[in-house]
Amino acid sequence: MSRSDLERLSKQELIELVLRLQRPDKTSRTSSKPPSTDRKERREQAKPGGAKPGHEGHSRTLSSDPDEIVAHRPGQCPCCGGALAADLPAEIVSVCEQIELPAVTPLITQHQRLAVRCPSCGTRVVAPVPREACGTPFGPRLHAVATYLKTFQALSYERLQAALADLFGLTLSQGGLMNLLRRAQKQFHAGREAPVSALRRAAVVASDETGVRIEGSNSYHWVFCSDEAVVHHAAPTRAAAVVHAMMDGHRPAVWLSDRYTAQQGHGERHQTCLAHLARDVAYAVEVSDDPVPLRLQLWLGSVFSLAERVSDLAASTLSAKRRALERQLSDILSAPSRCDLTRALQAKIGRARDQLLVFLDHPGRVAVTNNGCERALRPAVMQRKVTNGYRAMWAASGEADVRTVVDTARLSGADTFDIILKTIRA
Repeated sequence: MSRSDLERLSKQELIELVLRLQRPDKTSRTSSKPPSTDRKERREQAKPGGAKPGHEGHSRTLSSDPDEIVAHRPGQCPCCGGALAADLPAEIVSVCEQIELPAVTPLITQHQRLAVRCPSCGTRVVAPVPREACGTPFGPRLHAVATYLKTFQALSYERLQAALADLFGLTLSQGGLMNLLRRAQKQFHAGREAPVSALRRAAVVASDETGVRIEGSNSYHWVFCSDEAVVHHAAPTRAAAVVHAMMDGHRPAVWLSDRYTAQQGHGERHQTCLAHLARDVAYAVEVSDDPVPLRLQLWLGSVFSLAERVSDLAASTLSAKRRALERQLSDILSAPSRCDLTRALQAKIGRARDQLLVFLDHPGRVAVTNNGCERALRPAVMQRKVTNGYRAMWAASGEADVRTVVDTARLSGADTFDIILKTIRA
């Protein structure tokens, strides 16, 4: 803003501008900013590390089936110097274990096709081409390890190339790794159909998205969650068309998301993520002396407390508590305020009022926050920060297929690497 622009402002506008500039920066506690952007506390104000007083200690559980047992017996008495025979009765005084990883080297199997001449008719007979000789020279476990490291440990091609060389003695070019990963990702495309079908039958669906660079352009990584499926999707846009294409006409009973417009109107009813509103309220409490944000913070605290035990309460009790919360919210939203931040907050919550307590109509089935989707997106965010995105759309879509199959299987407690290996071997 230039000097001439400031001169045209009224006194009241100048006061509002100065007050706005004096507001503290938003942090991860008062906004969706990541904790890494917060300013660190001074060392003398930081909490000490280590276990806190009264913390119950834990130790590693000994293996019930060790690969090798080594018994250490004393050979000589320290008092008289006498020899201690190996057949003397002994008792176990203590047990400790050493855990080691074996050296891993590539297992190379060379397949040779042989030809022999038939002694009866003289025909030269050549062995058929073995299945292992068709296509890639790399086996399914190598495909699974590379896919696991690239997708779930956020290694770039360069770091993946170095890891395979340093840990396993494998020398692969980045182009070879790219072809290997592309082959592996194709195995997950068919497995994506079941989670998508489950999503299109679900009564409750949650969604979220995050930005990502694909082919040098700003794109988006979407995630859709239900009780039976987690579906990841890479798209060049953040528009509602992505949701329409994913749901294929299905409208669940409840849709859960933040207040972003493109994620609104896809279910019969909508539950707004209260964690997003709680951060906005926390910021208003921090920068304003107005009592309304504090009242909103206390009201949200009551809602979160009720959500923790909503499955244990009777329907009549929930109805009574809902009426009480509605009355309290009406009083808070109608309270007069001279603070522009408070008025904006009242307007925002007022627009979402019919989406705040929908979870009470579906006890135990609808969450009050969208943390499930945010947890599902977190590995993709880490991948973006480490590798700066994807070189091609096929890589982003293929990784979304891998995450869809793995995250859906993990809902039933399956192991990540086992899922990858079984899918590639199928």
